[in-house]
Amino acid sequence: MSSIEHYENFPVASWLCPARLRPAIVALYHFARTADDLADEGDAPAHRRLEDLAHYKADLQASLDGAKNASTRWPRVFQALGAAVVQHQLPAQPLFDLLDAFEQDVIYTRVGQRYRDRAELMDYCRRSANPVGRLMLHLYGVQDATSLTQSDAICSALQLINFWQDRQQDVQRGRDYLPEGHTLAEELVFARGLMAQGAPLVKRVPGRAGWELRAVVQGGLRLLDKLDALQRQLGGDGTTWPRPRLHKSDALLMAWRCCRM
Repeated sequence: MSSIEHYENFPVASWLCPARLRPAIVALYHFARTADDLADEGDAPAHRRLEDLAHYKADLQASLDGAKNASTRWPRVFQALGAAVVQHQLPAQPLFDLLDAFEQDVIYTRVGQRYRDRAELMDYCRRSANPVGRLMLHLYGVQDATSLTQSDAICSALQLINFWQDRQQDVQRGRDYLPEGHTLAEELVFARGLMAQGAPLVKRVPGRAGWELRAVVQGGLRLLDKLDALQRQLGGDGTTWPRPRLHKSDALLMAWRCCRM
């Protein structure tokens, strides 16, 4: 498993999460985080990254097929994931969708390809972000069509917010998520609209998980506030902006907004 340190804006298996679900949530997090590192971190050439992701995908399939010691390179990842899949009957397709998105990141970076329009970018979000929300809803036993659609909106919004707050770093890596013909100001408005579409989900997710989801939504909206402020102050396309982060000073405002929801 990668030892790379990561800054996370949003909680992973926090105290609000029921104890019975924490091992599965942590397993899913490490599965996705490790694959993301294979696609992004270090100085390996693109072909090596794609080879590693192909091996990772093969190990995922072996784990889902019930093979013992399914992975020699990432045993802790797949042992924990395999246990979570069996215990909670997790669907396989969202896991493969995540890996497809990571592969696309490598390919697009290698050829310097831009997203031609918002629809193409949203298709990427469908595979890179939405599977996480759908897996979480599965763990909580929430599987109706309305909830899934709202979850997709929240997850896509969070993915877009992550792109815009990391825009300087992504562009330096040769990866530009801003669709051709669009301005960053337009995309900030679009991301806020998506979050508004998904926000009613907080009342459909039971118990403490609903409150954690409130915190996730309000964290995303608070980051959008900071990005909007940078847009007003500095203008441009975000490639020279400092990376906005959430701090303890934001917690009180976010808590108040969570209660208002």
